[in-house]
Amino acid sequence: SVLFLGRHVGYPVALEGALKLKEIAYIHAEGFAAGELKHGPIALIDEGQPVFVVVPSPRGRESLHAKVISNIQEVRARGARTLVIAEEGDEAVKAYAEHVFYVPETPTLLMPLLTTVPLQIFAAELAAAKGYDVDQPRNLAKSVT
Repeated sequence: SVLFLGRHVGYPVALEGALKLKEIAYIHAEGFAAGELKHGPIALIDEGQPVFVVVPSPRGRESLHAKVISNIQEVRARGARTLVIAEEGDEAVKAYAEHVFYVPETPTLLMPLLTTVPLQIFAAELAAAKGYDVDQPRNLAKSVT
């Protein structure tokens, strides 16, 4: 099982990342608002659990950035493996995440356009590695584009 966390514009990205992993790699995944971590999702964290975190820009809304860094610390303290998507130049996140994928700096409301892509690529590559046809997922009545 894989968890995805995001705040503000990162929350729908977390939902999309989980959906893609379920749809094409057939792995149980759930997306959560990072602010709700202590109200249930944290109970799902096991040693070695992969957790993707979409980190908001450190520019502007500093408090959101600090809160997500705190979320990363919380899941790592419980043994989670953290894979983080952050904005280029966000040096603070390196100290807390195991793996960081950087996207170019962009206005906040456009950030989902960039942060969704690494999650989609991850799901597609994992599905391909498992031998699944990502263009024809099972039990879906639509084509995936």
